Amino acid sequence: MTADVQPSRARSNSEPMPRGMLRRFRRRGAYQDTKVFIVLTALALALVGAIAVWPDVVPITSLMVPLLLGSLLLNPRHLPWFVLYLFTMTMVALALQNSVSTKTYGAIGIQVLMCLIVLAASLRRSRLGVAGTMGESMFVDLRDRILQHGGLPHLPPGWHAESALRSAGGTPFAGDFVVATLATRTRLELAVVDVSGKGEEAGTRALLLSGAFGGLLGALPPDQFLLAANDYLLRQEWQEGFATAVHLSLDLENGGFEVRTAGHPPAALRQAGTGRWSVLPSEGPILGLMEDAAFSAAVGRLTHHDALLLYTDGMVEEPRRDIDLGIDRMLGEAEHLLRGSFEGAARRLVDALGSRDDDRAMVVVSRS
Repeated sequence: MTADVQPSRARSNSEPMPRGMLRRFRRRGAYQDTKVFIVLTALALALVGAIAVWPDVVPITSLMVPLLLGSLLLNPRHLPWFVLYLFTMTMVALALQNSVSTKTYGAIGIQVLMCLIVLAASLRRSRLGVAGTMGESMFVDLRDRILQHGGLPHLPPGWHAESALRSAGGTPFAGDFVVATLATRTRLELAVVDVSGKGEEAGTRALLLSGAFGGLLGALPPDQFLLAANDYLLRQEWQEGFATAVHLSLDLENGGFEVRTAGHPPAALRQAGTGRWSVLPSEGPILGLMEDAAFSAAVGRLTHHDALLLYTDGMVEEPRRDIDLGIDRMLGEAEHLLRGSFEGAARRLVDALGSRDDDRAMVVVSRS
């Protein structure tokens, strides 16, 4: 998935919702829940009638259909009553059977077991505060809002930037993320971060850190960002609370840049004059492991048709292969794939390189 997103103009999250609107939203949600409850109740009643009329065609286990729909659509207030109602309907369906066999009792037992499983799952989800479809929508909205930090801002004419991310599990949640902002009209601040772990197991930490780092980025001088990010991670006291990062501060007027890394693979620079890619040496410890960290900067200037690559270790690390060999291979592939145009460069590199068992992220910034 390639991201090239302009800043959102949506209303600020800190702006309170008007009370009248909030009341209307709650009434509308309660009305929708009641309507779903009535529809599912009618469906269960219709199925019981069908079981009574066509016992050889419609099995008792068909009552699992409204049960599963109820587990997905009903809130914790309505779901226990619906399960009780469905259990009653199951007993009514059993009483309407002309002949009861051992197989019928087995079907009833499965139906009761499913009722208990649905109730247990609903209790667990309600304790987490994510019961029903509204709870799932909350998570989706949270994910989308935080991932907006990874959208690259619209740059002035003459500049191009794009990113591509792939998770190890193929889901939108990954341990790699990108945050970027225009600190001023002429300065781009961008960071590529790799959280410990991979895939969904690192996704929750990545979501939290992307929000925090997005707030720090651009609010601090370039030489203070990684220091503040390191302090933030130390305060979390997570058991797996470390991350690596590469931070780019780019002057969009004269092309001057500073690149700092924190336990992260080095950025790569392509100079149009030579047509060659080179590694930008910079040093710094992994974020979240030690206090009083120091991060050295690689300084340079992007002229016309120059480009920078920022990436995570999933692009260059593979089992039984040294990371330096992986970087050499990536630069060779970049020289081959990106000859002539940088459009779609990040996506092409992510698709061509890296371990499919690790999260991968790539950012390409070029001056046309």
